[in-house]
Amino acid sequence: MWDELYEDYYRELVTYGTRMSGSKELAEDLVQETFVKALMHADTMEDLSPKKRRAWLYRPFKNLFFDRYRRAVLENEYVQSLQPELSADPGIQEVENKILLQAIDPQDRAIFELRYFEGYTAEEIARMLDLPSGTVRSKLSRCRKFLKAQLQN
Repeated sequence: MWDELYEDYYRELVTYGTRMSGSKELAEDLVQETFVKALMHADTMEDLSPKKRRAWLYRPFKNLFFDRYRRAVLENEYVQSLQPELSADPGIQEVENKILLQAIDPQDRAIFELRYFEGYTAEEIARMLDLPSGTVRSKLSRCRKFLKAQLQN
């Protein structure tokens, strides 16, 4: 069933996702995540007719897309809020930011830098550091709260 499901709907979902996002790579990532979710719900998938399986695949795919979109918007707003007013010397601002980041625990700082400066997702960071993804998200949240509090002082 799984090979058939993958062969029947992989391209269709990638095409759909590419139209939605404008990025084939993002669409492929979302399709992979969708099929992982399908495998996690194997008992449900086996009980569905082929048409219902197709419909089932589209629901988590769209949810994953919108979750990523919302997260990207929120993260962009957050990064924009962290940017202090433009100063006359960007070098001073860079030094101030490095000093501020030095106040964070080294492991948390590394996670923060991987996420916001290198662009890795929490799941990717979790795999790299062999940590649960929830732990990575928790550490990122603490770092953001700490930095926000420091910037408001």
